[in-house]
Amino acid sequence: MTRSPLTHRIVPAVGIALTLLGVMLAFRAAPVGARAADPTFAADVAPIFYKNCTTCHRPGGMAPFSLLDYDTAAAHIDQMRGDVADGVMPPWHAEGPHGVFRNDRRLSDADKQTILRWIDAGAQPGDLTQLPPKPDYPTKWVIGEPDAIVSMPDSFTVPAAGKVDYQYFRAPTNFTEDKWVQSIEIMPSAREVVHHVLVYAYVPPNPNAAAPQPVPGLSGGARQMPVLIRNRAQSMTPPDPPRDDTLHAPPRVLGALVGTYVPGTSVIEFPKGTALRIRPGTILTFQMHYTAHGHEMKDRTSVGFKFAQAVPDEEIFAGYFINGSFTLPAGAKDIAVPAEIGAGQPIRVWGLMPHTHLRGTRWLYKLEKPDSTSEVILDVPHYDFNWQTYYMFATPLEVPAGAKITSMAWYDNSTANKHNPDPTKDVHWGDQTWEEMQYTGMLYSIPGRKVTAAPGIH
Repeated sequence: MTRSPLTHRIVPAVGIALTLLGVMLAFRAAPVGARAADPTFAADVAPIFYKNCTTCHRPGGMAPFSLLDYDTAAAHIDQMRGDVADGVMPPWHAEGPHGVFRNDRRLSDADKQTILRWIDAGAQPGDLTQLPPKPDYPTKWVIGEPDAIVSMPDSFTVPAAGKVDYQYFRAPTNFTEDKWVQSIEIMPSAREVVHHVLVYAYVPPNPNAAAPQPVPGLSGGARQMPVLIRNRAQSMTPPDPPRDDTLHAPPRVLGALVGTYVPGTSVIEFPKGTALRIRPGTILTFQMHYTAHGHEMKDRTSVGFKFAQAVPDEEIFAGYFINGSFTLPAGAKDIAVPAEIGAGQPIRVWGLMPHTHLRGTRWLYKLEKPDSTSEVILDVPHYDFNWQTYYMFATPLEVPAGAKITSMAWYDNSTANKHNPDPTKDVHWGDQTWEEMQYTGMLYSIPGRKVTAAPGIH
């Protein structure tokens, strides 16, 4: 039997339950004076916040208030208590034990209980002169000051109301040599009106090149199977009548997807020993999805790159797989829509990002191997459109040739879905949030493929 990385939580759960029972009995039997003192912000809570929360909860961060200081933290304890108790914060929606995903944001049970006990005991400050050193955030960039920044050529004015079609902006990198990228951050200047950003990298053909280079995922060479095998039946089929949204871009060359910004995710950091290559002369295209927010705003989004210190062992590629040919009937609930991607050659998957719009409720991913065995690799039972995550495996997923990754997304197009824009309408694939998508981003490498370095490479 193939062992899923998610299933090994079952047996330890029995031991955990017995341990918790013992702790509860010991606590109940102990005299009051023997119990631990009430937590304080300085000694107990601040270290948890600094480690888990202040990347977003800081001045200039994505969150609406800071947790760096006692006063700003104590002012929000009512909201904090419910969010921590319910597991809403820090946001994480995948099932399974700690250790499966290297970017798991969940608090440990002990840390969660410390915060709740601190609030219930009156949120005492403690000795604020004994606070641990605050995290240093020297720039507005989460990744630190980038080695290179590429911005949209001009600002775009987002109107106060109405539909905004996808916008496309091209910007040269002006790189004169290969760059190996360790982390990428996309930063809108007006986050309120930016729903998502996709950044593509296109390398204009070199007139002096002898022949075009094969593109991983599309062609693996004349005598090799393609790296990725897509299901054509799940590609976009325009319904009748035609719609004005598009699955792909307007007629133009976009190149390979290299960066993603969605609610909840603005940074991608590639694992040690891997990096993403940006070639000399690359032109970036920003695909911008804007949403009117009640007042006119100007946005000029930028992408920041931190470069690797050396040529990596493996090159990371950013891909995706979809099902664009579905219908969500009006008023229907719990509608399942599948998608899949096959491996023509062995690949190593480092991360997956599920994406639906307001009707998406949950996701399930499986690895189906050529020997007919399968395992669950990602289970997202409570998908949240407002907190979308690239789930990065602590140990990369080895996908043999002939295997496939399957996804199943579920949707609620009924009146029971309080976020449903219009339960009286059949829904198809569409760019706008009142339509839907069944899309998975994927970061992968090709094991055994030699990474070559050009002179002066970064």
